[in-house]
Amino acid sequence: MLQWAGVGLAGTAMPALGASPLSTQAAVPAVMKVGRNQAVKSLAEASQRARDGMVIEVDAGDYAADVASWPQSDLTLKAVGGRVRLLAMGAAAQGKGIFVTSGERLRIQGFDFIGARVPDRNGAGIRLERGSLSVRDCSFKNNENGILTSNDPATRLELEDCEFDTIVRHGGQNHNLYVGAIAHLRVIGCYFHHGQIGHLLKSRAAVNQILYNRLSDEIGGESSYELEFPNGGQALVLGNLIQQSSGTQNPHLISFGAEGLTWPKQELQLIHNTLVDQRPSGGIFLRVSPGPVKVRIFNNLLVGNPRFVTDKAWEQGGNFITDLDEFVLAARENYALRPNSSLRGKAVDPGDGFGQSLRPTRQYQHPRSTVALTQIARHPGAFQIP
Repeated sequence: MLQWAGVGLAGTAMPALGASPLSTQAAVPAVMKVGRNQAVKSLAEASQRARDGMVIEVDAGDYAADVASWPQSDLTLKAVGGRVRLLAMGAAAQGKGIFVTSGERLRIQGFDFIGARVPDRNGAGIRLERGSLSVRDCSFKNNENGILTSNDPATRLELEDCEFDTIVRHGGQNHNLYVGAIAHLRVIGCYFHHGQIGHLLKSRAAVNQILYNRLSDEIGGESSYELEFPNGGQALVLGNLIQQSSGTQNPHLISFGAEGLTWPKQELQLIHNTLVDQRPSGGIFLRVSPGPVKVRIFNNLLVGNPRFVTDKAWEQGGNFITDLDEFVLAARENYALRPNSSLRGKAVDPGDGFGQSLRPTRQYQHPRSTVALTQIARHPGAFQIP
């Protein structure tokens, strides 16, 4: 698990590029085993028996209509022996989702959340009410929302190596990931795809780190924004492949502050990303609402559209408009620069931000992970190595 450090929004810890806000020192925890051949047969039963600090090991397999609320703190839920598939089948904890969490430092690893639907059409694979939650190596498919959070200002969410697959189509109000006005969001090594009118990733958090992910709408996807920060905040968008499909419902790939710049500090760092516009009539790579926003844009590759509208107040460098021929095999989503590309070696020093160097130290690896870079990043875009 990655480590967190640094200084950020006044009065809060700012996550650095390599940390987790949920790390803690603890004694050897009690273990509860869950499965058809165990004393505890279901997640629902486990949630009633669990106590703070436990590790809950869940045997691989399908768990139908097995929904649960988790108010405990320092709890770890992990799949053992393969994937744990949670099939909602019309059930929902508290009428909200497959899991509802409200404890501090809760960890979930190795689960697939499938088919959450509720009467108000906001069913979520996970509903985060408050506390802090780390989700690793999980997937979300055919839910009304993958993960949906409250607006609790002290809540933190970290996602690592997760997949947010297609969601139920409900007129644009549902998103693959929808984060409310919480304190921190960190997303690393995740794969978002096939939005349905809503956004692939929408966050109202005060501080956002979107690191080394793939947000690609792909064939059959009809998302609106690929990435949206409707209330601005502090956002570091580093090392991502962000791809708008031909079926998009909105010309913008990234939007910042469209619903008002409500946080006291407004900053967008767009560093070492590959942005791909496949909208037939041409899309818009970035929209930033007018206001006191610090914007820095360095070492991005802008693909498929010859126009990139910027503001003279923005800090910029090392950005290039290019076409699909510069990449190894863009038709198969391999957006590494060809060995003979004239753009290789043209990255500039992106400087510092959020209390640290903004040079990438990893890159996204499909289908949902990251790999460490062994040399300093020299090329613009999200990919240093094929």
